[in-house]
Amino acid sequence: MLKNKKHKWMIIEAIIVSIITASIIAIGLIYTIRSLFGKQISQAIDLIDMVSITTNSDVVPQIKFDEKKQTLDQIPAYGTRYANIKIDSIGVNLPLYYGDKLSILSKGIGHTSGSYFPGEGGSIICMGHNTKPFLYRLPEVQEGDEIQIETTYGTFTYKVDYTKIVNMYNPEELPVQKDEEILMLYTCYPVNGIGHKVDRFVVYAKREYK
Repeated sequence: MLKNKKHKWMIIEAIIVSIITASIIAIGLIYTIRSLFGKQISQAIDLIDMVSITTNSDVVPQIKFDEKKQTLDQIPAYGTRYANIKIDSIGVNLPLYYGDKLSILSKGIGHTSGSYFPGEGGSIICMGHNTKPFLYRLPEVQEGDEIQIETTYGTFTYKVDYTKIVNMYNPEELPVQKDEEILMLYTCYPVNGIGHKVDRFVVYAKREYK
């Protein structure tokens, strides 16, 4: 009887050791995968977080701007690059596309359709991924930093007024209005996390008239 009990305990101990060993191996494997492919996994998940469409051009269109009416003579085709956006304080110099779908955001910064264009005097809503080489450093932006949008019809400068973390389900935090030219630039937050993110880090910047 004693021998049988001892044998059973040996089996149980062997099972426990096997479970612990398997757990250690699994944890090590997960850590290795994350170390080797963490960036790619994060980028893939971030891409899923945002909507997308196929871009149709990398050529910056020649757009004319009516100074009196404060409107564009021709709106860029959806998915086309029409400007560059620069934030010297965090080393950003990226192409700006009209549209905010996946393949646009995989190439640069997207400009939400329905918001105004630089120079028109209203809300300009733009977004980008929180990974390199996009807006991973956006949370480092400080009040007073300058953001420039260089288009074929002029260069527009915006000074950061404040920043805010908002929930993606609160569209009222990104109001489209015509009373004041405000650039709202955002990315998923936190920038170093993995998985679906419901928060957005938003920079609110007012146009500087020089």
